[in-house]
Amino acid sequence: MLVLSRKKNESIVINDDITIVVVEIRGDKVRLGVEAPKEVPVHRREVYEAIKRNEMARDKDAASEAGAAE
Repeated sequence: MLVLSRKKNESIVINDDITIVVVEIRGDKVRLGVEAPKEVPVHRREVYEAIKRNEMARDKDAASEAGAAE
């Protein structure tokens, strides 16, 4: 893991097309802005994990239905 220190309004660039900007620092919270192409999904970790859980459940249900149809 790369660890960087940034101040308000400073940024990090990933792969030429993704920019992470420190928008605000308030107490123990940091607000970040993410600029990325529309085709690049950007989610908070908890949202990403929920999406993956739903995809796995859907795939499992589809496999069960396919097995029952045989």
